[in-house]
Amino acid sequence: MLRSYVRRRIVPFSWRGRAKRLFSSGVDASIPPITPIEKIIMDGIKATGPISFSTYMQMCLSHPTQGYYMNPRNPIFGAKGDFVTSPEISSIFGEVTGGCVVDVALDATAANTNNRAWAGARDTYGGYSSRQSSAKGEFNAEALAQVVSQFAGDHLKEVVLVETSPTLRALQEARLSPSAAKYGCTLEWRESVDDIPVSKEEYFTMVVAHEFFDALPFHTIEKTEHGWQELLIALAEEPEAYPRFRYVLAPEPTAASNLLGMSSPRFKADAPVGTRLEVSPSSFRTMRDIGELLALSRGCGLIIDYGAAHAFSQSFRAFKNHEIVDVFHAPGECDLTANVDFAFLAEAVRDLDLPTHGPLTQAAFLENMGLQLRVEALVRGQD
Repeated sequence: MLRSYVRRRIVPFSWRGRAKRLFSSGVDASIPPITPIEKIIMDGIKATGPISFSTYMQMCLSHPTQGYYMNPRNPIFGAKGDFVTSPEISSIFGEVTGGCVVDVALDATAANTNNRAWAGARDTYGGYSSRQSSAKGEFNAEALAQVVSQFAGDHLKEVVLVETSPTLRALQEARLSPSAAKYGCTLEWRESVDDIPVSKEEYFTMVVAHEFFDALPFHTIEKTEHGWQELLIALAEEPEAYPRFRYVLAPEPTAASNLLGMSSPRFKADAPVGTRLEVSPSSFRTMRDIGELLALSRGCGLIIDYGAAHAFSQSFRAFKNHEIVDVFHAPGECDLTANVDFAFLAEAVRDLDLPTHGPLTQAAFLENMGLQLRVEALVRGQD
């Protein structure tokens, strides 16, 4: 996915050493003012001590009123926002992905009239259950149109979206309602994956998670001579310093850091001292919830995101105005993201007897799903 072209590069960024311009008052004009979320986090650290990467990310993105995705004042998407995703560049991505949903579902549900679609926060798609979480709904709308046109009337019972942001819910409703009304299916919203009701009726469920897992909170652990210790976020040593936060290592291993270090058989106890790992229990739990839903409904899933089949050490980054900025820059006003460990997601569903495949590149996926044929049809002027 293109959140913007620079997102493909994981580039460390620091405000230190940048040119500064001082007003006559002596105030550093290059240092932005403290944001509401920044003030909340600073006060919390003063009261209780350093916080985890997970807590920092949750506060910045999901605070009920000031979080990046919860505050309607943040433009977020498009040219005036902070990043651009593939569905905003062309409708072809949503069409091709929706075609994948249709192909799989038609094979599995030829005689089934009980299908439902559900969707969720920032880009997931479920077919007959369709889960989506998506931006303004560009991806959802194009993919949903492909799905509901094949499963209209009695065959498609409902579309359930999982989305926590009221602002994004309104945008999704505006984009999706015309297709839902046209094909006679209902739209519903849920707060999380585990809020989706499991019906006693036989449903086929298709889940597509598009740029979803990269926004879930994670922890960072570091291997020391004493074991795995968590990397935390503390206040800067000097009150006037910028950024206003810094990284510190927990003074000793804790039960939590030891559990994180043992959360995958790939995380070796004899890893070299200094090894760092980004570990997302939230991603593991969410993937587990999705897996249990798929296991009950004989469904399948498609995960589209930044990452690879291994853990990362320093992929945490922030985006503002289509540029990578320091992760401590303007908390609550920047997008935060980290690469996805696809092997960790596969481990979450391994005992559910759900086979996993990939990951493969987005280019290979789109080519396999007929991207070239669709482009040629558009060039010829065919819908």
